[in-house]
Amino acid sequence: MARLCRQHNDANMLALGGRTTELADALDIVKVYMETEFEGGRHERRVGMLNEMKGE
Repeated sequence: MARLCRQHNDANMLALGGRTTELADALDIVKVYMETEFEGGRHERRVGMLNEMKGE
């Protein structure tokens, strides 16, 4: 999910449950999240609509 939220939605925030995520898993998830780029392409339209809604 960390990879997809970056690739498809250009997400700029990641939330992990401290009580439900083991440290090793959290570190792996954050690494994937930080290394994943936004794909753009077919996802640009949706991200553009969201940016318009928030006034960007």
